[in-house]
Amino acid sequence: MTDLTRLTAADLAASLASGEISSVEATQAHLDRIAAVDGDVHAFLHVSDHALDVAADIDRRRAAGEHLGALAGVPLAIKDVLVTTDMPSTSGSKILEGFMSPYDATVVARSRAAGLVPLGKTNMDEFAMGSSTEHSAYGPTHNPWDLDRIPGGSGGGSAAAVAAFETPIALGSDTGGSIRQPAHVTGTVGMKPTYGGVSRYGAIALASSLDQVGPVSRTVLDSALLHDVIGGHDPHDATSLTDQWPSFADAAREGARGDVLKGLRVGVITELPDSGFQAGVSASFREALDAMAAQGAEIVEISAPHFEYGVAAYYLILPAEASSNLAKFDSVRFGMRVNVPGGTVEDVMAATRDAGFGPEVKRRVILGTYALSAGYYDAYYGSAQKVRTLIQQDFENAFSQVDIIATPSAPTTAFRLGEKIDDPLQMYLNDVTTIPANLAGVPGISIPSGLAAEDGLPVGIQFLAPLREDARLYRVGAAVEAVLVDRWGAPLLERAPMLGGNR
Repeated sequence: MTDLTRLTAADLAASLASGEISSVEATQAHLDRIAAVDGDVHAFLHVSDHALDVAADIDRRRAAGEHLGALAGVPLAIKDVLVTTDMPSTSGSKILEGFMSPYDATVVARSRAAGLVPLGKTNMDEFAMGSSTEHSAYGPTHNPWDLDRIPGGSGGGSAAAVAAFETPIALGSDTGGSIRQPAHVTGTVGMKPTYGGVSRYGAIALASSLDQVGPVSRTVLDSALLHDVIGGHDPHDATSLTDQWPSFADAAREGARGDVLKGLRVGVITELPDSGFQAGVSASFREALDAMAAQGAEIVEISAPHFEYGVAAYYLILPAEASSNLAKFDSVRFGMRVNVPGGTVEDVMAATRDAGFGPEVKRRVILGTYALSAGYYDAYYGSAQKVRTLIQQDFENAFSQVDIIATPSAPTTAFRLGEKIDDPLQMYLNDVTTIPANLAGVPGISIPSGLAAEDGLPVGIQFLAPLREDARLYRVGAAVEAVLVDRWGAPLLERAPMLGGNR
């Protein structure tokens, strides 16, 4: 019998639509997989008690002849930054332990309306602050390729769940690389849409001008199918774009079967040095570029001189916005409450935030509060915003010369748990190639590009496109994916150790 957990979301959807399998069968298979492996992976913080009931309802509606969405009956995992009415929403923090939201995030509501079956909530760095999922208050997630290594962050839970075949697709959020960097280290696909292209309503805010919700999957088509479900204007989100978006699934299918790489101008940033990048990452990147060139793509060197300042600017802008956004967790309005006998409101607030926030959250809140303080605002936060403008101009200049930009998705493969936990700067540098897209709001996708020679761990290549050109990324991503899988003879995850693969 076919292992239903090995099927892509697209293949599952086709089998469901044809009546070959039921949603209950697909959901049960994934729940069984979670029960079998998540004790080692720890991708989930909460597994739904209602998944089989939802699946049974989808089966009944399909049997009654009701017209259902393209992904109806397909299981879905949800990053715990997205609030849900039927499961706790903690954002990986003790301060929100057990919190039940009175409403669903828009992307969750749209997923339910489309007939997807929520399996549970996935682990993450606390309030999405981290690159390793080691900053979760509920313990780290492990990389399915090597359980002693990190799965990336902040959305390591969603990426690990997809890579471990616990779910075919997942929802994530990306503030500086939190979808794309985990995709890089787990051999999965991660897409950060254009800022405003997917609603942030119900996503527990970290940095409101940077946060973006997006899909996590094992194939480009699966990400596109989920993006079609969750994208589009939302009046609840003041930053939501009113654009009419094309079918991203159609774009991915076009890329997989078409000749979209011929004549494609691919920009490679001259200021992005090999130093600082693991040798296997750089080699995989060059091999992917060579594969594109063999299909007729034109590799063009471009200049983006301000990208190197992106990390510094980001780690002023993000903490400043986080300091403001997290002020609501004050023991009065949201979250836990630590009682201080005889204490003032300020005493209770201080005790609650001290007990409820982890060290990384405290570090960034302090940094952000300092950057916004009188006498320092212009020198730090104001200067960082000027750098952000320069990076946006770099993108505009680059896209006047090329169709897309390509970079490695991250500098290294997955490092060992605990290896960088005490070195914040080294941890922050994991996002050096992903951060500029968030600062500029442009879309970015990471797809697997191979295994690093020195450790046999996954590597990703990132593609960036102009604002609102998400469909272009799906076309290119699917085309490159098809070329690379043809070279490898099978999808990269077929070689993952948790599947008995031989690296």
